[in-house]
Amino acid sequence: MSAHSPSPACQADDGLYHSPSLPVGHRYQTLALVLQGGGALGAYQAGVYQGLAAADLHPNWVAGISIGALNAAIIAGNPPEKRVERLREFWQTICRPPLLPPSPLSHMDFKDWPSPLIGLANGWEAWRALTEGQNGFFVPRSPFETLAPGSPGAASFYDTKPLKATLEAMVDFERLNDSRQMRVSVGAVNVQTGNFVYFDNTRETLRAEHFMASGALPPGFPAVEIDGDYYWDGGVVSNTPLQKILETVPRKNSLIFQVDLWSAHGALPSDLATAAVRLKDIQYSSRTRMITSYMEEMQKKRVLLTELMALVPESARQDNPWYQRAEREACDRLINVIHLIYADKACEGNYKDFQFGAPTMRDHWESGLADIRRSLQHPEWLNMPTADRPFVTHDVHRR
Repeated sequence: MSAHSPSPACQADDGLYHSPSLPVGHRYQTLALVLQGGGALGAYQAGVYQGLAAADLHPNWVAGISIGALNAAIIAGNPPEKRVERLREFWQTICRPPLLPPSPLSHMDFKDWPSPLIGLANGWEAWRALTEGQNGFFVPRSPFETLAPGSPGAASFYDTKPLKATLEAMVDFERLNDSRQMRVSVGAVNVQTGNFVYFDNTRETLRAEHFMASGALPPGFPAVEIDGDYYWDGGVVSNTPLQKILETVPRKNSLIFQVDLWSAHGALPSDLATAAVRLKDIQYSSRTRMITSYMEEMQKKRVLLTELMALVPESARQDNPWYQRAEREACDRLINVIHLIYADKACEGNYKDFQFGAPTMRDHWESGLADIRRSLQHPEWLNMPTADRPFVTHDVHRR
């Protein structure tokens, strides 16, 4: 093994990613979009994708959990020129009440309202979601369903059959399952074993049920049956699929856009309401920065191991089990993570993840678009990492 030959855990610099927005001479092989779960906050991710598409940065791998998995389905299941339009259609669809007419508030812009009034409007829209459900997404079960022992309705408050119809209408699953165009990975939890799993289009044919399973958060939504097993929302165990991208072998030089909906950092709560909000933030942020710090150290060690192996004479490499073990672990791939995190508004409450009001959806979308535009105003952030810093992260919200 020469100093430049890749270990089995890496992949040679072939099949490079192409985009005029990337630096000349880059060696990125993967441009990944990683989408955290967060319910109604997921419109932020749609705004981020709009900014990426405008910059001609189209992912060749998208990984998602919960609402991130649903956004991933819309992105992967449509051609590049239609993805933003289809994302907008999806969010406009699910941000309408399923039965009664939309509130007059749905056509208003809250930006200039006083915070207390915005809070009241948000609370009203959240109450409607709880009592009416959301168009094309979920509807409340009848009391007869919830009282039938052993039925799916006995273990959930809402029926998600409308979501299946929405996905099948808006997603081309033949395109989505073509991993040559885009790899797709979505996380879920096996209800009976408790094991976290990833459904991946390089290993299996994905259907609407796989994405519904990734977003089946109990006790609101029922477990989803796939091939005889039942699955819940991946956020029950881990709400951020970044580790899936970082640990998959063969490893590749990667530019990763990590889009989070919950912030691990926040102010000390001042009352019960803010304590509930802070608890959700910590619980569902899934310690993204801790994962990136850990993987940064691991990648530094892999690069160091690669350099040390180059010093081993050829005669000492053959049939040497220690060298072969090191070869499996070594990797000189370079990882660049651009981290975007939705920033809470002062008027948002503990119901922010199920407040699907149209004005709030538009605000989330615009926040995501603004954050990715601010990120891309730093073209140096797209540069390849270097051997002495093989894993780098950038974040417009980092203090």
